[in-house]
Amino acid sequence: MSERQDFHPIRTDRPARDDALLTIADVLAESVLQAGAPEVVVGGAALDAAVRWVHVSDSAGVARLLDGGELLLSTGAGWPTAADELGDFALGLYQAGVAGIVVELGSGQTRIPDAVVEVCTERGLALIALHSEVKFVAVTEAVHRALIAAQTMALRERQHLHDLFTALSLRGAPADVVVAETARALGAPVVLENMAREVIAHETLRMPVAEALGELRWTDRIPVQARGVRWGTLLALPGPVHPAGRLTVLELGATALAFGCLADDGDSEWSLLAQRGLIDDLLGARFASPDDIVARLATSGFTFLGRHCHGIVARGAESAGQLAERAAQSGFAAVAALVGDDVVALLSVPASVALSDAVVVRIVGPDRTVFVGPPADDVLGLLASLRAAMALAAGDRSDAGPRVRRVEDRPLERFVASLRDDHRLLAHSERMLAPIVAYDRERRGDLLDVLSALVAHPGNRSAAAAASHLSRSVFYQRLTVIGELLEIDLDDGETLAALHLALLTRRSTAVG
Repeated sequence: MSERQDFHPIRTDRPARDDALLTIADVLAESVLQAGAPEVVVGGAALDAAVRWVHVSDSAGVARLLDGGELLLSTGAGWPTAADELGDFALGLYQAGVAGIVVELGSGQTRIPDAVVEVCTERGLALIALHSEVKFVAVTEAVHRALIAAQTMALRERQHLHDLFTALSLRGAPADVVVAETARALGAPVVLENMAREVIAHETLRMPVAEALGELRWTDRIPVQARGVRWGTLLALPGPVHPAGRLTVLELGATALAFGCLADDGDSEWSLLAQRGLIDDLLGARFASPDDIVARLATSGFTFLGRHCHGIVARGAESAGQLAERAAQSGFAAVAALVGDDVVALLSVPASVALSDAVVVRIVGPDRTVFVGPPADDVLGLLASLRAAMALAAGDRSDAGPRVRRVEDRPLERFVASLRDDHRLLAHSERMLAPIVAYDRERRGDLLDVLSALVAHPGNRSAAAAASHLSRSVFYQRLTVIGELLEIDLDDGETLAALHLALLTRRSTAVG
């Protein structure tokens, strides 16, 4: 989704505060000023003001000579004496955009007048008193030298960033890589949103995702746009000052993203990237807290409140995008991605709607085999539902026609899914199957497949052989090898149940 607009950007040559090359605090740290025994009369956030030049003057009319961003050095010798005139003088300096005022106490002023202190305090204008004499020319030289050094560093950083993002653009780096590099360059969380405010990619560094997404209203924002078309917004949370300027870094990241959209003829890849990343992170349990996944799902309209949610696997579905679109048309929310040859999806369905077979077919399309996980009402339940659906799909080797299969109709598979991470279940699976796993690995055998067919068709070895695509004689030979390796009786019902449990556990673990 993109938006075509006519853009008329307004720019200024004066750097924003976040792009400051030098601040009042930086100037105060200079040894030449420290020699003057500085006292910060008004500080705090005012010390972060950007300094772009130094101006020396004792004149009461100095405000008209300033362009903004100057650090004013003065002895106060020519300042007014009346309180109201002093207040107007200080207000005029503030309105002229002065970065801060440094007053050398002595012959001009023995103390900073109260009226000046009051205005600076009210307006948040930095005010520093020097208790010892300093050479203003030495201060000017030191500050200008620091400014030139900072500008040189900024140029080097801009060139480095330009090379970095140009290389990303030329390589066709996906959006998530560009976002990650932007975040690392800034040292702050960065998020890419499309025009629908869906989170396409994010790099929150060490901040929890839910917390970062909840604070986006306080971010720097740069549109991702080119040739009058806007595809989204690149956002960054507050972070350290960058030598090249935070907005410069964001602009370069946004430009690389825009080049990607132009090369791909739009932002269609963005949604696929976002949804595949979400499903991969959910399946891999790559989240610090379930709230992180909840926050990311919410940007796609996927919620748990008043809904029942399912993990599903659609075999042979046309595309993940079509499945998600049909789900939306039915009033559902869906996150879908192609995993292997299947479309894996998360569905959020209103609690008042039953996810019947007919509804499932309407979403995935006709002539498809669909595997549906049990309902869930939170992230961990949804993860279990999706894993169960994928395990059911992985074990389905039937050549039967299109159908809807549900984990709820397979009680043993549901049981295994609910205890998937229980170490006792895992130990049972490894203990029972270790000999044939080793046999298959060493000889590139198919004993696990044969055993899976056997437990899927108990009491009907002809059907099991057909499911294995083996002749009955070869199938029976394989069964003999399995029996000898495991030292068990494959005609014993309890033994087959234990083997079935072990196979389901192995399959479920492999899926996760």
